[in-house]
Amino acid sequence: MLPLFLLADSRLPSGGHGHSGGVEALVDRGLVRTAEDLALFLEGRVRTGGRVVAAAAAAACAVAAPPRCPESHFQDTTRPERGFQDTGDDAGWAPWDAAVSARTPSAALRAASRAQGAALLRTVSLAFPTPAVAALRALPRVHHPLVLGAAAAAAGADPAQAAALAVHHLVGGAATAAVRLLGLDPLRVTAVTAAVARSAEPVAADAATLGCAAVAAGDPALLPTEGSALTDVLAELHRASEATLFAS
Repeated sequence: MLPLFLLADSRLPSGGHGHSGGVEALVDRGLVRTAEDLALFLEGRVRTGGRVVAAAAAAACAVAAPPRCPESHFQDTTRPERGFQDTGDDAGWAPWDAAVSARTPSAALRAASRAQGAALLRTVSLAFPTPAVAALRALPRVHHPLVLGAAAAAAGADPAQAAALAVHHLVGGAATAAVRLLGLDPLRVTAVTAAVARSAEPVAADAATLGCAAVAAGDPALLPTEGSALTDVLAELHRASEATLFAS
């Protein structure tokens, strides 16, 4: 399990340090100024888009290392009747990548996800070389949660752990950006992220169930679809800004 800790480490060269998770756009518009503001944003982010990225990571973990989903992670009406996909073929990943794109309305957010996915893929190709990772490299650009899920599988994780890892990155990157942009007390921000992490546990668990159910049915359309219009609008406004510290 120690390799999984490496994937959760902020020092992993995955390009995450160059993205604020929407925090910079909020700070520029005075919508996040304090640790309390940050807490509200992170809670909302987890409860809107968190399940989407977490379920995608869980599904990728299941696709990369079948059968990692325990029976308890399948919905009552869904069983692995059609089996898991062959990860040696990049075409098997394409529908899952398309599903993540369909759940990311903002072109700016899609670009950010693919940029982080490319950066992470360069790292995991060396650190966790597996057939699934090699197949992902055959695609032009891959979304970050899919790479993260495949890497988690290579590190010995199950889909539930991959989902939790995706939420960890969603929260941690934004929190780190807030410290850099606002000069917030790192100790206070750590307390905020710990509280958000506790409340996010049911979200990650539910996402793992949905991700496993989608893989069991062989249907990426079963992945959750919720999101936030505010997140999409702010991403587009940030991309149009002339001077920014972060890429997104």
